[in-house]
Amino acid sequence: MKTIYDNIEMFKSVLDLLENHLGQNCEIVLHDNTKEYEHSIVDIRNGHVTGRKIGDCGGNWGLEVLSKMTADTHIYNKIVHMRNGKIIRGSSMFVQDDDGNNIGAICINMDITDTLKCEEYLKQLNMYATPAPSANELFSTNVSQLMDNLLLQCENMFDKPISHLNKDEKMQIIHFLDSKGAFLITKSGDRVCDFLNISKFTLYNYLENTRQNNLE
Repeated sequence: MKTIYDNIEMFKSVLDLLENHLGQNCEIVLHDNTKEYEHSIVDIRNGHVTGRKIGDCGGNWGLEVLSKMTADTHIYNKIVHMRNGKIIRGSSMFVQDDDGNNIGAICINMDITDTLKCEEYLKQLNMYATPAPSANELFSTNVSQLMDNLLLQCENMFDKPISHLNKDEKMQIIHFLDSKGAFLITKSGDRVCDFLNISKFTLYNYLENTRQNNLE
């Protein structure tokens, strides 16, 4: 298999199966990871769960996998807290071509918000409670929001304004963004330069240094 379109009817049949079996509170997504990440979704069922549609982007976990900055690929039962209050339980299976390249993914995102409310009621009834898991995954309709979320995390990395960061601290931020796959996003370099008030030459220099140090 060279692309997901070599078996597109099979993939669509799998999405049909999952959609009909899991119901309307479960979003099922097919990604083409050979496309620009901004438009990787090529099929989606029950998109109301995360508010996405065909032509939208994936989450930041997919960025990490595609950037090869994480050793994991498939992921199961990841808990995601969305900004609108929804709580999602998601799993992703990445698809490889004949050469082992990551060319696509099937993702399942179950809205468990209401069932957790039922669970919380039972906990109160039983007087037993456990802490809820948390995650930094962000579902978005565009990659600009993904970058916003990553830059917000960067703002919280140090107890001082971004304008007061020294070279080493700025390099830490660049390494963090690189590890999250941020530089796979189109024109992300421009945003990072504005964010850190550095030139593109400085950005590429810092990026090269952090990558070399990470390999040593």
